[in-house]
Amino acid sequence: MKLSTNGLVNRNEWEEKGYALPKFDREKVAKATKENPFWIHFGAGNIFRAFQANVVQNLLNEGVLDRGLIVAEGFDYEIVEKMNRPHDDYSILVTLKADGNVDKTVVGSVVESRILDSENTAEYERLKEIFRKDSLQMVSFTITEKGYSLVNGKGEMLTAVVEDFEKGPEKPMSYIGKVASLLYTRYQAGEKPVAMVSMDNCSHNGDKLYAAVNAFAEAWTKNGLAEEGFLAYVNSKEKVTFPWSMIDKITPRPDASVVEILKNDGVEELDPVITSKNTYVAPFVNAEECEYLLIEDAFPNGRPELEKGGLMFTERETVDKVEKMKVCTCLNPLHTALAVYGCVLGYQKISDEMKDEELKKLVETVGYVEGLPVVVNPGVLDPKEFIDTVLNVRIPNPFMPDTPQRIATDTSQKLAIRFGETIKAYQASDELDVKSLKLIPLVFAGWLRYLMAVDDEGNKFELSPDPLLDTVCPFVAGLELKEDQDVEAKVAPVLRMKQIFGVDLYEAGLADMVVGYLKELTAGKGAVRATLKKYV
Repeated sequence: MKLSTNGLVNRNEWEEKGYALPKFDREKVAKATKENPFWIHFGAGNIFRAFQANVVQNLLNEGVLDRGLIVAEGFDYEIVEKMNRPHDDYSILVTLKADGNVDKTVVGSVVESRILDSENTAEYERLKEIFRKDSLQMVSFTITEKGYSLVNGKGEMLTAVVEDFEKGPEKPMSYIGKVASLLYTRYQAGEKPVAMVSMDNCSHNGDKLYAAVNAFAEAWTKNGLAEEGFLAYVNSKEKVTFPWSMIDKITPRPDASVVEILKNDGVEELDPVITSKNTYVAPFVNAEECEYLLIEDAFPNGRPELEKGGLMFTERETVDKVEKMKVCTCLNPLHTALAVYGCVLGYQKISDEMKDEELKKLVETVGYVEGLPVVVNPGVLDPKEFIDTVLNVRIPNPFMPDTPQRIATDTSQKLAIRFGETIKAYQASDELDVKSLKLIPLVFAGWLRYLMAVDDEGNKFELSPDPLLDTVCPFVAGLELKEDQDVEAKVAPVLRMKQIFGVDLYEAGLADMVVGYLKELTAGKGAVRATLKKYV
């Protein structure tokens, strides 16, 4: 059983092994797509293959759509060369369900794959041809938040960007420079309308994409390298839009247990490819069943009926509310609470923590009792139902090989958003008392205890990467696992750091509680478990 056009000729063989196959005439769809593309996506990674491509497949199966997707890869060309094309752009989606079952789908909605390389004439000319088409309605992206940045970690403009600003849209080398160049091609073809939709998991993602593209439009028009009308085109909402979106679906790295399932079915050539850029890709992607994608409904060239595939189209304000609901209350804070305590208690999988009575109660209280009262209901998704799904379906899913160690990465950068916003909402409320928060301060104390890099049994462990470790770890360096030590004298400066907690915990009236918890968490071996039992 080979994943390719020829390998899928014997449909019965696949269907007998439980694979759902495309129900549409792929050759006909590919021809229609080539002639009149409606959607091109940049970023041929796992989230795209598991989510957007599967939504389009379902709509093709139902006859809602008659054209498929084109995918372009601009960071790691080997994904297209070594994975997409050898498999004729097919991939296998393995949906890992919380009840232990798996769904296996051969996804064939991607009918063309392209390399975003201005040095490759054939590839780049085809991309320009796509951008000239009247039919193109949406250009979408999953290139990670870093993909939109025009500067390096020190804030210096990237060399490729500087050169692109000076040389113009003919043969740009930077990622967004190439995207801006293709948009300029669309402008030159008659100022044709299009929606540029970032689907990356970052706040106000459309603004990040707009800022990057607009920087090129400004530089090129200022330097006389592009027609002056191009800048106006990029800034005309009747012509080009940059909608906000909120995406949520876990697509972990291809898992060995899934490889075994597929091998036992007789699927061949499953070995993953590790590219020269260290991208890990396989002919399949494994993912959870839950998925959410809300998009601001701003499409100047119209759009297909993707809502029939489960996507939600709404106003920008609603996208913002849903994002805040997820990041500040209903998902991310619960993950962080499990991450810091999971590391200290020796857990290796987040899903296993949901079998731990105290940790389960901890996140239930942080979510339902302390967080939910200040959530603004976005209307399109019910916050309580969202938490219900997170705690009962998503996090406990045994197939999700996510670790507390991974989620503990960059915690110092996350606390202000994930918990600080809730504290601020309590402070601003006439009805809620910030001092009624009991377990959010316990999470803060847990993080400080985690920074000691010693587990509850007294064994050392390695802290996850975090840019502020050198800043905060010295404050806990003098703490030991013993009673009667002056905890506050050591950690007081950290508790005042608004950049970490979003507020000064002394001003918020929560510092004493955090210090009290930390004293108990550091009282000796087993103190973390004892403290959780006492307060949770």
